[in-house]
Amino acid sequence: MARPHIIVLGNEKGGTGKSTTALHLIVSLLRRGFTVGSIDLDARQGTLTRGIENRRAFAERKGISLPMPDHRPIYRTDAEAKSVAEWKESKAFEQALRDLAAKNFIVIDTPGSDNFLSRLGHANADTLITPLNDSYLDLDLLARIDVAGRKILGPSLYSQMVWEQRQQRAAAGRRPTDWIVMRNRLSHIDARNKREVGRLLDMLAKRIQFRLVPGFGERVVFRELFPMGLTLLDLPLGDEEIHFSVSHLAAKQEVRALLAAIGLSEQSDNAGQEQAQGAAERVSSVQENSPDVGVEATQEGSAAEANKAEASATEPESAARADAPLRLRQQNL
Repeated sequence: MARPHIIVLGNEKGGTGKSTTALHLIVSLLRRGFTVGSIDLDARQGTLTRGIENRRAFAERKGISLPMPDHRPIYRTDAEAKSVAEWKESKAFEQALRDLAAKNFIVIDTPGSDNFLSRLGHANADTLITPLNDSYLDLDLLARIDVAGRKILGPSLYSQMVWEQRQQRAAAGRRPTDWIVMRNRLSHIDARNKREVGRLLDMLAKRIQFRLVPGFGERVVFRELFPMGLTLLDLPLGDEEIHFSVSHLAAKQEVRALLAAIGLSEQSDNAGQEQAQGAAERVSSVQENSPDVGVEATQEGSAAEANKAEASATEPESAARADAPLRLRQQNL
């Protein structure tokens, strides 16, 4: 039996949208017919866990069926000895992976800090997604930057940790982690700092080997849906509590653009379990995008594709489209 593909959301800064992105990825995979497990390694804060609990409660209250993952929260141990604490946390994590071994995908949310559980998650990532807000402050997560001279001085501690985990995987004969940095926009207004951040990210992508994809804008709709455990991929529901607006539509297009950039192709929501299993086993590798293409160009292209997808959303899908496998793009490093 093929092992599940593990997608990890990782960033040592809080407030970058890891849990929001994780929940949208989970729902996207579930709605394409895949079996999905989820692990919350930040169970003390528990944002992903609460989102899934809210989702279950909303479905029960409304008497509707919503796709749900098989979820496992993992708490940090209170053992005083470091060696004992790490042993207990390793055992809990290994047990969760065993419990979810029959799934097609496992999505893992990690803490916004450097701890042992976070490193365990990163070490097991087939795909690592790092949401990053569009600012110099958050750029510091990836590298030490000489802001005055607009130069890269060196990798950050987080980038070094990711590099070490990738090297360990390679030494063990496993495929290197496909690292994706997801650039969230704090403003839709073009500004000099925004362009400079984009230029530095393009340079870093080549230097420390990650793929750069467009992320989410700062939209209220993401926060509004959280108390119900819903994602934009669940809408519209035809529920009077949720008024589907132009803002929801724009945010939904951003989600679709992100999924396309990561490599999750559009597929019929009613795909059968047998087809889903076969597709997951055919997860394919593709060459990385041309290094000359900047993130702004990627965002424009992805937005155009999202608009096209939204415009044709009501059209019947062809048999070929329904049979198309999910293609999770992996970079050969």
